[in-house]
Amino acid sequence: MNIIMAHNYYQQSGGEDQVFTSESNLLESKGHKVIRYTTNNDRIENMYNIKLALNTLWNQRALNSLKYLVRRHSIKVIHFHNTFPLISPGSYYAKGKKGPVVIQTLHNFRILCPGALFLRNGNVCERCLLKIFPWPGAFKVCYRKSFLASVGTVAMLGLHQLLGTWQTKIDRFIALTDFAKEKFIQGGIPSDKIVVKPNFVSPDPGSKRRRDNYALFVGRLSSEKGIITLLNAWKQIDSISLKIVGYGPLNEEVKKIVDRENFHTVEIIGQLNKNDIFNLMKGAMFLLFPSKWYEGFPNTLVEALACGLPVVTSNIGSMAEIIEDGVTGLHFEAGNPVDLADKIKWLIENPDKSRHMGKNARKVFLEKYTAEKNYKILMNIYHQAINEYH
Repeated sequence: MNIIMAHNYYQQSGGEDQVFTSESNLLESKGHKVIRYTTNNDRIENMYNIKLALNTLWNQRALNSLKYLVRRHSIKVIHFHNTFPLISPGSYYAKGKKGPVVIQTLHNFRILCPGALFLRNGNVCERCLLKIFPWPGAFKVCYRKSFLASVGTVAMLGLHQLLGTWQTKIDRFIALTDFAKEKFIQGGIPSDKIVVKPNFVSPDPGSKRRRDNYALFVGRLSSEKGIITLLNAWKQIDSISLKIVGYGPLNEEVKKIVDRENFHTVEIIGQLNKNDIFNLMKGAMFLLFPSKWYEGFPNTLVEALACGLPVVTSNIGSMAEIIEDGVTGLHFEAGNPVDLADKIKWLIENPDKSRHMGKNARKVFLEKYTAEKNYKILMNIYHQAINEYH
């Protein structure tokens, strides 16, 4: 099968970029011809605001390029990952009347929320849900903390709502969790067009574990990831150490808190490659994932499951779905450092139960999140869409 995989890379590489690469490579390994159509947000720095806004609304050059690729390579499927802001929803119109089926993976909530996260001032916010033109996102400067950029994003969402782009030009939406699926249906995506397919981890890191005396945080050092909640909780923990892996806008603030609170048990490691992260996961007692927003599909959680590592995570959104409370980890009240500290203490004081959760984690990974399982689901989505629309 000839497939176009389309993706707008982020300036700071993250989970979506990783998924795009992994999925494209998986399809190629199974004998499919994959044409990658990509751009990068690094280009934004050299664009005037008006040009960026127009590209966000409708990028005719991207649309023409995709139409050319469809004709040249006899494409059966165009699979979009991130289109924002440089590919634009106008590219869905490459489908034509009898062209390939169009698939869109919904990594975040961008088509419902200008900020993409349902998050404002560190708290869940759904004020833009069900609005054709989600103006609160502009007035609250939810995109890039820029009024003009936020207005452009709102205009893009409103325009394509009015054109019916989401409803008529996309044959299948892929939500990453059942929670996300229900949220998108609530926001107006046709329920018969949306299916659930999680992300996967490949290659399998294996679950051979040692148990050292530390907890692990892996993620962006930013407000929505709950790093401050974690540090506040750590004031009550002194029997094990905490290793922090990641970088982000709160990097300096995290260092200041660690110094001010005299956290001798906290080590700020910074960014690491994937193999080094897996090695840390295999030695940790548990992973801490205190995110304050719904999350799309945190790859870090599934990587922890693959390593047989129990997880303490917030009790909202996709996190509460991926990690089963009392089975593969523990839930705590999002944003509540006291409850988080209580859950950490429980795992420290119950090592046998923690190890059992780790075994359950590995079992769940093998049942749901391997490359082979994912490939079967993805091909079923492609074939169902092709059979329905051709």
